[in-house]
Amino acid sequence: MAFLDQNPAIGFPLVAGLGLLVGSFLNVVILRLPRRLEWQWKRDAHEVLESPDLYDPPPPGIVVERSHCPHCKHQLSWYENIPVFSWLALRGKCRHCKAPISPQYPLVELLTSVLFVACVWRFGFGWQGFGAMVFTGFLISMAGIDLRTQYLPDSLTLPLMWLGLIAASDNLYISAKPALLGAVAGYVSLWSVWWVFKQLTGKEGMGHGDFKLLAAIGAWTGLKGVLPTILLSSVVGAIIGSAWLLAKGRDRSTQIPFGPYLAVAGFIVFFWGEKMLDAYMRMSGLK
Repeated sequence: MAFLDQNPAIGFPLVAGLGLLVGSFLNVVILRLPRRLEWQWKRDAHEVLESPDLYDPPPPGIVVERSHCPHCKHQLSWYENIPVFSWLALRGKCRHCKAPISPQYPLVELLTSVLFVACVWRFGFGWQGFGAMVFTGFLISMAGIDLRTQYLPDSLTLPLMWLGLIAASDNLYISAKPALLGAVAGYVSLWSVWWVFKQLTGKEGMGHGDFKLLAAIGAWTGLKGVLPTILLSSVVGAIIGSAWLLAKGRDRSTQIPFGPYLAVAGFIVFFWGEKMLDAYMRMSGLK
């Protein structure tokens, strides 16, 4: 790690390449994890209800099964699965059936690569930089899943929260007490908004996964990071959500996933929360 800190010209390209590889894996998580969970839920429901066990083959796993074209099911060769470069070489089409390949693949890979470089630029090549990359990878995968399915899996939100608390136990970014209070405040704050909204309207304004995601972000950013995350995600959500509804011709009753906005805001606050708070305190004359 010290060598990479002293030789960033080597470290940054290595991290950028690692980001491309991890981004390729995150694409698999985004696309396959919801299907695996849905399949497992159906199996569990069959067992609880004691209904006839219909043959339902499991969808592809996340780690073992090779990538394939979603249209013709052709298994991709290694040279067809190089992050970004294969998509460009194939011109965004399957080599066999010529069906279009979603631009999500190179976009997620590039985004992960750029943000991983930002992590080591901000925190260095040691444990802080590694932890920041883990945090970022979780946020990218959850934002992608929520955009596609409007669901935030417990199998991602809860491990991210526990990892934040474990990191705080060693004072990696913050101490244990602010991390614990941040996790509690993150969950309770959005749960309270959900509960009040449900009492007033009889409708659920957001999913329970949003509570858990903000709790996880609070575990990494501390109590001071919860309110800026809520405010920033609300502003970003209002701007982007309104523009999306206008572009799609939808009305305001259309459900919009809130997880991606929480992820963006959480990333920003994790990186620059202290500076943002100091700037606000100076502008308001409180410091």
